[in-house]
Amino acid sequence: MSATHPASLTVQVPLRIRRRPGRKTVVTPEGVSPASPTSAIPTRADPALVKALARAFRYQRMLDEGQYASITEMAEAERLDRGYMGRLLQLTLLAPDIVEALLDGQPSEPLHLPSLIASLPASWAQQRSALA
Repeated sequence: MSATHPASLTVQVPLRIRRRPGRKTVVTPEGVSPASPTSAIPTRADPALVKALARAFRYQRMLDEGQYASITEMAEAERLDRGYMGRLLQLTLLAPDIVEALLDGQPSEPLHLPSLIASLPASWAQQRSALA
């Protein structure tokens, strides 16, 4: 006799998202206190860099899924310069440990987007030595 196990787990969190001009706010139900500011984990990640990484991986996924035939077509649809789009997509070629350090805000030295999207070597070992 074999027991069947559910293939997935569904978690329901009671919250509402209230849209306000320029931002979205999460509203918790009454009686539930939001986490205290001291319990939040501080991060030193550069918000512009995190946003650029998220966009780069989103654009790469769109290309992989065939939503756009080329970088040029996607750049036109997203109203971005084709050269900038190409440099942004280079972020998806970063070594995974470098991406993780950037998202954690713990690179060996502070990195900024312009210096990061400058031409980086394709080899992960060379990237690590260039950014060390």
